[in-house]
Amino acid sequence: LINDGTALVAYRFALGAVLSGSFSLWMAGLQFVLSAIGGVAVGLAIGFIVAAIRRRLENPLVEITISLFTAYFAYLPAEAIGVSGVLAAVTVGIYLGWRAPQLIAPSTRIQAFSIWEILTFLLNTALFVLIGLQLRPLLDGLAGERPASLALYAVAVVAAVIVTRIVWVFLLTYLPRRLSPRLRERDPPPPWQSTFLVSWTGLRGAVSLAAALAVPETLTGGEPFPARDLIIFLTFCVIVGTLVLQGLSLPPLIRALDLEDDDSEAREESEARLRAAEAAIDRIDELAGEEWVRGATADRLRGLYDYRRRRFANLIGESDGDGDGIDYEDRTGAFMRLRTELLQAERDTLVRMRNEHRISDEVLRRVQRDLDLEEARLEG
Repeated sequence: LINDGTALVAYRFALGAVLSGSFSLWMAGLQFVLSAIGGVAVGLAIGFIVAAIRRRLENPLVEITISLFTAYFAYLPAEAIGVSGVLAAVTVGIYLGWRAPQLIAPSTRIQAFSIWEILTFLLNTALFVLIGLQLRPLLDGLAGERPASLALYAVAVVAAVIVTRIVWVFLLTYLPRRLSPRLRERDPPPPWQSTFLVSWTGLRGAVSLAAALAVPETLTGGEPFPARDLIIFLTFCVIVGTLVLQGLSLPPLIRALDLEDDDSEAREESEARLRAAEAAIDRIDELAGEEWVRGATADRLRGLYDYRRRRFANLIGESDGDGDGIDYEDRTGAFMRLRTELLQAERDTLVRMRNEHRISDEVLRRVQRDLDLEEARLEG
């Protein structure tokens, strides 16, 4: 209902109650608060230390390796002192993510994002492979259950998950605004169609699956964990049910609710690029008087950034009239097409030179990497 971090903390207390055989709402609530505060504190402390270390690093491979282990640096100490390791890992991720623009060099950032995307894909794939491998033993363990009962359980749990999210999202969206006129005036409530669409997108996936698989097989005394196979089976049903029912129904639902993209993200990106171009022009003007800056070079760069400024100002309706009537997007598309053709000609020449043994494979890779980065920038 809120986020994965708090959900996993509550899950941890639920497991503890089953394993210990006792539960106190007062003590659980107090421990929940202390565990959450402690986890956040550990995450911030580890984040500060890791940030100080990464600020002094210049090797992309070392930086990326540290980024892969940072969550464990926060999780393990937090668990060792009895606070939430999940919230510690989440907190250190948020802290370092906020500091990333100042901490990570451009070359490292390009490599790191690619590695993280691949790793995330592989981990998600591995989770679903694990559930596939366990499906037959799960079904064998549920052989004593009637198929009709299992189907009823699955439908009931999937329905409860979907309906509970819908109720929660509507309450969270409209109740605070109804109770606070100031909030209602500052941030008017969205139309119910948008709220319903958000409430319908509660698809479950890797986190739910990992939590179910982490349920221990036995209790403290060695007895089998009650209904473990049923828990994993129902979790799998929730994941498949939400992915199929909610995922496949999203396109027709969006059309039925008559919702359209408000282009807010595209406008935000255009404004960011506009302000960046303006800052670059201002910096060129500041540096134009320096001895090492050639006038012709400064003029060429100023022209480049001024074109960007006019293009993105036109996109968000801030055009100053300079260049009215120019189709900037058509011009930009033609330029990108021409530049792509030129990059391909450069690649063909490099390959031919390599095949003729005029350059080595290492030289080919270095130059080709520069060309690939430039084309990736055009596509982005």
